[in-house]
Amino acid sequence: MSRNIDDNDTTHTSSPVTFGEPWPEFNDGLTYRDLLRSPDSGFTLIQFYSLRHQTSAPSLGWLQRIENGQITVNGTVVSDPNTVLRMGTELVYHRHPWKEPYAPYLLEVLFEDDHLIALNKPSGLQVLPGGLFQQRTVLAQLQWRIKNEASLLGDQESCPVPVHRLGRGTSGILLCAKTKLAKTRLAALFADKTSAIVGNRKLDNEVNKVGKMSKIYRALACGIIKDDEVVIDQPIGTVKYPGVAKGLYVASPSGKPALSKVHVLKRDVQNNLTVVQVEIQSGRPHQIRIHLSFIGHPLIGDPLYLTGGKPQCSVPETVEETQETFAEDGGYHRPANPVPGDCGYYLHAHQLVIYHPVTNEMVKITAPLPPVFLSHDE
Repeated sequence: MSRNIDDNDTTHTSSPVTFGEPWPEFNDGLTYRDLLRSPDSGFTLIQFYSLRHQTSAPSLGWLQRIENGQITVNGTVVSDPNTVLRMGTELVYHRHPWKEPYAPYLLEVLFEDDHLIALNKPSGLQVLPGGLFQQRTVLAQLQWRIKNEASLLGDQESCPVPVHRLGRGTSGILLCAKTKLAKTRLAALFADKTSAIVGNRKLDNEVNKVGKMSKIYRALACGIIKDDEVVIDQPIGTVKYPGVAKGLYVASPSGKPALSKVHVLKRDVQNNLTVVQVEIQSGRPHQIRIHLSFIGHPLIGDPLYLTGGKPQCSVPETVEETQETFAEDGGYHRPANPVPGDCGYYLHAHQLVIYHPVTNEMVKITAPLPPVFLSHDE
């Protein structure tokens, strides 16, 4: 039986419990494996990597890696880029350890039980491994915490896993599942939330649950938003963009439905900015950044999205392909243009209201507001 948020809900605010280990100077490097299939039989080593893994590095980068002895063919180091490959060949690329960019490491626990843990993530900390950040992530800190506490349950995952997105530059609530059951049910609930919003048919009890799940953010928007309430339903899709392998999310008429409800909290005329509260009724990547920029009020400090919900840079990237570029960061090809993971914008995941995936109780979690996001009344 569904209940209103205010009926016997379980409310959780910030807790003094924090955890985190300082990052090692170097990470452990990475190993990537490929098993050659029929279409690639007859390729040379340089052809295979340049074509199949071109988002990782240009041809010169792969040539450097091969000549540096970073690739093995069936267990043997091969430094000849013109080595011909056959079907069934096992290729292994060894990415050397490197110094990852600065990232904070302390995480605050907002709520925890046997099935869930909600964290207050600082801005600048990536959630999952990707790009230059392979170790300095929330996931790594969670793994270290579980290892140190040696408190695995019978049904528990190897470590808690995030069940929703939160950008590297975004601070605030990150919900993680600690058990397989919680992970499965939360994944379905978040999927149902978006499906219900975009008009898919759902059972009444599921729609009630979806309607009662709420994600509320605080943001600083450029300029003065005139209306007290703004509803943005601009679809969000992807376009090809340098440095983003799967495409960049932008405002697009042909994209997937998305809905954001914006409420103005404070208009700062002197600094030409508006403090807003945003409730998102769908979960598209970078939705708030895209929607606010679409209506002409991009987030303060956003390095990527301009007015109209489009990127600041739409021209092909140019990167100096030097030996130093690939030696410093384990071979990662640094994009020259802004990318979604770049920080600088002001966005905070302030409140999450959700049905507990196991107890079915309504749980309300709140992350403390940094002073910059406060309204006149707070």
